[in-house]
Amino acid sequence: MKLQQLRYISEVFRHDLNVSATAESLFTSQPGISKQIKLLEDELGVKIFVRNGKHLTHLTPAGEAIIEQAREILQRVDG
Repeated sequence: MKLQQLRYISEVFRHDLNVSATAESLFTSQPGISKQIKLLEDELGVKIFVRNGKHLTHLTPAGEAIIEQAREILQRVDG
């Protein structure tokens, strides 16, 4: 798990699950964000987001807890 992955999922949530808008705000690529989210989900063994095709539709129950923890961690790290 990387801080970058936590930033990505937190920002995707903040941008109403819009990965393209998140990528634009973070000056990175949409495929890069999607890949890092998938890697984090694989590492944790749970889905963070529910998908409809390629679109994120909402958080899973586990995703809600993960987002909350990610935001707490980032708040501590970023001061």
